[in-house]
Amino acid sequence: MEKIEHKMVAVNGLNMHIAELGQGPTILFIHGFPELWYSWRHQMVYLAERGYCAVAPDLRGYGDTTGAPLNDPSKFTIFHLVGDLVALLEAIAPNEDKVFVVAHDWGAFIAWHLCLFRPDKVKALVNLSVHYLPRNSNMNPVEGLKALYGEDYYICRFQEEGDIEAEFAPIGAKSVLKKMLTYRDPAPFCFPKGKGLEAIADAPSDLSTWLSEEELDYYANKFEHTGFTGALNYYRALSMNAELTAPWTGAQVNVPTKFIVGEFDLVYHMRGAKEYIHNGGFKKYVPLLEEVVVLEGAAHFVNQERPHEISKHIYDFIQKF
Repeated sequence: MEKIEHKMVAVNGLNMHIAELGQGPTILFIHGFPELWYSWRHQMVYLAERGYCAVAPDLRGYGDTTGAPLNDPSKFTIFHLVGDLVALLEAIAPNEDKVFVVAHDWGAFIAWHLCLFRPDKVKALVNLSVHYLPRNSNMNPVEGLKALYGEDYYICRFQEEGDIEAEFAPIGAKSVLKKMLTYRDPAPFCFPKGKGLEAIADAPSDLSTWLSEEELDYYANKFEHTGFTGALNYYRALSMNAELTAPWTGAQVNVPTKFIVGEFDLVYHMRGAKEYIHNGGFKKYVPLLEEVVVLEGAAHFVNQERPHEISKHIYDFIQKF
């Protein structure tokens, strides 16, 4: 890990922190919530050793990336997030027409839209955890989730500015992150107002051995410094995204794709997800979907829980291009 280089790049009004390792074709790694570039440390080393240039930014509002107006969720729409990455690619890979993209969780949501808006930028995509869902022109996504899972569902709880931040504050970033990163229950992720994360049982210690105290401290130190608002703004822009992406209603993602999800991933267990992924719905909207991998025994943070396995899956796929 000590070989990984760090630099700041001016992109799209931000001073974006990136981690970089290796030489060769670029692989852009996009992290999720509540993560950082650090989530990809194992994959970066593996792919760099095999002839690739691995690049992982801290996204807008996260980690050492600065310049995003945290008090304004409207500056965290999918257009801002994709715009940041397009500008980053122009800065770091100006001689490559297309790059490989690997993403997880919120990063996967961003990657789907990067491929939707700018397929000319992407050779091939490996997405983890979050499948592509076409825009529903008849339903606000937050209201839809509230109807399905109730007001205590985490995405619904994240909507009110300052509310969940106030609930997290006395608990501390380290405890919040430990609960979230080691969460393995495939049931809907809910925490009732007032009870907060105390309502969520701790993961059995033998199931969270992939997250060492040192690794947890890395995340905690960054989030203690930045707070959670930047990360939560992604959720607060969901309804705006639904309005803004109206021109892409019914559009397909036309990039060669591999999708990987853990058997116990809570996203995989959302209502209708398995049927959509395995019974043709997913392939309809991502026609170049080549492979779906369900990792037995794995949960949501598969890239960290099963680093070598995920690294090999990525390498085996991108070698084809």
